[in-house]
Amino acid sequence: MSALVNIPETAAPGEIVDIKVLLQHPMETGFRTGPDGKLVPRNIIHSLRCLYLSEEVFAAELFPAVTANPFFAFTLVAETTGEVEILWADDAGEEQRQSQTLTVG
Repeated sequence: MSALVNIPETAAPGEIVDIKVLLQHPMETGFRTGPDGKLVPRNIIHSLRCLYLSEEVFAAELFPAVTANPFFAFTLVAETTGEVEILWADDAGEEQRQSQTLTVG
């Protein structure tokens, strides 16, 4: 499980910043059968969060109908220089985190 995250490196104070996230994950619904005829266990990304300056600015709860490799786009208001963290977790118990500094000035 990995992600491509696009966060601008710099922004002006008060600027609305676009955040884009592409999560690479097969998103197995649990409804499909494998070659042996048995159901493939469900394993989807069930949550995505974005923190800016340790405050949650975006959150999503995902369900089996979401496509593999889901793409998200949202905005935040640049206030001060700090970390933007993207966190996500799947049904297999795997949790990932990616962060980048947004420089405001």
